Amino acid sequence: MGRALFGIGAVLGFLGVAAGAFGAHAIRQRVRPERLDDWKTAADYQLWHALATIASALIAVRWASGSAAAAGWCFVAGVIVFSGSLYALALSDRRKLGAITPIGGVLFLAGWAFLALAAIRG
Repeated sequence: MGRALFGIGAVLGFLGVAAGAFGAHAIRQRVRPERLDDWKTAADYQLWHALATIASALIAVRWASGSAAAAGWCFVAGVIVFSGSLYALALSDRRKLGAITPIGGVLFLAGWAFLALAAIRG
């Protein structure tokens, strides 16, 4: 479980850096400024939660913590839903996609809550 989460976190980090570079260079002139802000937010949250996923994987293995593993999977799902919906919004300019984004935010919050629970349980 920990190895899979660690690997997925690394892939999310890699893709987050690529997305940030793509946003800074390739699409800057092709999307409206507010959509570029959405893209940047998506990449930022993806990068932070890639690190959180890796940390969760390490904690899950170190403490044999199911809560830390649950946190990691919440972070992964959060990146897919939160960042994915913002990337799609930035590229398509379909505002309805923004309605999905808060679900990803709730998944991020759940991940942080599970990580706090893992710390409390030790």
